[in-house]
Amino acid sequence: MAGGIGSRFWPMSQENHPKQFLDVLGIGKTLIQMTYDRLRKLVPDSQIYVVTNSSYANSVKEQIGIPDDQILTEPMRKNTAACIAYASHKIYNLNPNANLIVAPSDHLILKEDKFVDIVNVALEKSISEECLVTLGIKPSRPHTGYGYIRFENGRDIIMGEVRKVRQFTEKPNRELAELFLKSGDYYWNSGIFIWTAKTIIDSLQKFKPELNELFSSKGNDYNTSGEQDFINEAFYNCEDISIDFAVLENAKNVHVVLANFGWSDLGTWGSLYSH
Repeated sequence: MAGGIGSRFWPMSQENHPKQFLDVLGIGKTLIQMTYDRLRKLVPDSQIYVVTNSSYANSVKEQIGIPDDQILTEPMRKNTAACIAYASHKIYNLNPNANLIVAPSDHLILKEDKFVDIVNVALEKSISEECLVTLGIKPSRPHTGYGYIRFENGRDIIMGEVRKVRQFTEKPNRELAELFLKSGDYYWNSGIFIWTAKTIIDSLQKFKPELNELFSSKGNDYNTSGEQDFINEAFYNCEDISIDFAVLENAKNVHVVLANFGWSDLGTWGSLYSH
């Protein structure tokens, strides 16, 4: 997912050249290039798709060099539910048995080998139980800018273990965040999700049928010359909502893999400074 504008990183990140296309760490690679290289350890190049705003398509092509048919363009920003619905339906049209890794393009992951191991655990779980899986990050401080996942606890926490999700809480206040940190059974929501194309489409249909129907092709719209016109109309008419609010807070078949692989969403100047 590479359509955001990184507004909290202004003035370095601006609407015409946002955070994901910047070398914010000064290492000679932009965040989207780092994300692409990381995912290539899990996925063939031909199966990596980037969903971005239409105005950023050229930047995506210049920076990671993928073919045009792997760059999915949104005519406007409508949050992550629309982004994921688009990609899921397109890929399902190509392969109804597809497994999906949904990853933001502007996150930092320092321990990439651990990340690969954790994603493989999540993939296995999502396939065997036809469930929705998110990667939860062990919190280091009572951060109020992250969503929190409460999971079933009651025993020693082992990194890489899968737990059933009990509750999502989006961006709590400071007092609540401190309680979550002390309790030990809340992890940060990384915004990285693993599921099958069929499972997420079924979930969208169950909890957001109006949105899902807009992206459900009634003919040969996907992977044809008519795809962009079809998608433009869907985006103009769909709800602006995150996948967390649209599906994950409502679904009962959500699991979390407990992880600690040096993750940061680099959402603020402060988080960049800490790295």
